[in-house]
Amino acid sequence: MPAYVIFDVEIRDLARYQDFMSQVKPALETAGARYLARGGAHEVHEGDWSPRRIVILEFPSPAAWAAFYNGPVYQGLKPIRDECSSARLVSVEGIEG
Repeated sequence: MPAYVIFDVEIRDLARYQDFMSQVKPALETAGARYLARGGAHEVHEGDWSPRRIVILEFPSPAAWAAFYNGPVYQGLKPIRDECSSARLVSVEGIEG
């Protein structure tokens, strides 16, 4: 079953964030992930959530997501992301199709 990862990101330094993105995109592809949404227009329909920039990724499985997130490549890039942005993120198991 797939895993979906939802980021709510606030970018503080766009140039540095783009540096992070140029390095993380190939790592995501290697992990079998794909973008489902990346910073498009969004609208809150209920509740008091005020997301900033939403990114939704699909991974082949929860194990693939865990391996990517806890692995040396992403953990090596995460300090760059943390330096130029702040994020909330959650992962959720998808439904087997």
